[in-house]
Amino acid sequence: MAKKTVASLQDGNKEGRSYTKVIKMVKSPKTGAYTFDEQMVPNEKVQDFFKK
Repeated sequence: MAKKTVASLQDGNKEGRSYTKVIKMVKSPKTGAYTFDEQMVPNEKVQDFFKK
């Protein structure tokens, strides 16, 4: 019964699948410590996110 409920939730709107969560490590110029830059970007912009 749970599988049927989950399947019905994913059936209608597929807009959420057009975004990807990306995480990039960025080194701080002041301290030298690494921080994480996390963003939700459209699938088409994933490569652009990692280039900058």
